[in-house]
Amino acid sequence: MDSQTIEQITKMVIETLNQHQRHDTGPLISIRNSSEPFRGNSSLSSNSFIPIQEIAPKEFSEDFDEKYANARRKTPARIGIGRSGPRPLTKSLLKFRLDHAAAVDSVYGEVDASLLEKLGFFTIQTKVENDKETYILRPDLGRKLTQHAKDLLLSRCMIQPQVQIIASNGLSAQAINANLENVYLSLVQSLESLQLTMGTPFYIEQGRVGLMDDIGEVLKPTVVIYLIGERPGLVTAESMSAYICYQPRHGTIESDRTVVSNIHQGGIPPVEAGAFLGTIIEKILRYEASGIKLVEKEG
Repeated sequence: MDSQTIEQITKMVIETLNQHQRHDTGPLISIRNSSEPFRGNSSLSSNSFIPIQEIAPKEFSEDFDEKYANARRKTPARIGIGRSGPRPLTKSLLKFRLDHAAAVDSVYGEVDASLLEKLGFFTIQTKVENDKETYILRPDLGRKLTQHAKDLLLSRCMIQPQVQIIASNGLSAQAINANLENVYLSLVQSLESLQLTMGTPFYIEQGRVGLMDDIGEVLKPTVVIYLIGERPGLVTAESMSAYICYQPRHGTIESDRTVVSNIHQGGIPPVEAGAFLGTIIEKILRYEASGIKLVEKEG
């Protein structure tokens, strides 16, 4: 093919394109109201373009299958919450993030000083010394009292009481703020009705469960009951536990402790828990044992 022929063909193609541009002035794609029926224009029809198809909006909803509904009525766990593709629904994700934030706030929060003052609790320190990061990374320091704390206990507390009540924020300050008052007052009423001698209650900043042993060595109580904030979860950040031990001393093993956990409004109600703890303490004093040893003696 010579250069003249190529030039003629090129000229014909350009003229043909210019003619189409003059006649087809409408856009190939236009935005329209989805409620209006589609009306194809002449240029689209003549050029055999595929018309814009109507796409119905996707409705997202939770799966209310009966098996999930039954399970949801029996547990606060996140089951059958629905999803969009591989991802959770927006409202489920937001609820998860809200609960996670509440758990973090509870770990790093503070116990209300006015609550402790109202209940007559004075405060002592562990070897953590008010450093939350150290408390999390060094649980061993939360099991030991400072010498100043030991001296304070000897000067302000009864020595060798039958029952020594102590409390600590542990891993949830919110658990103490929400439950301590009702549990403590109910427990005191229960112990008084049983005619048991109680020592001076006090609060421990950033204590661990094993701190019972150090306190047992200093005050020599017959029974120690330790009310402490539990590690918060995504269901609640207000759960408190009660650890009870017969004559805790250095060398006490974990199986020698009796524990009642899940004390909060959605678990064991605080007032009910206080009364229940009083009956457990009476049983521990009767059998002179706690934990696994108590179970063995009860038969």
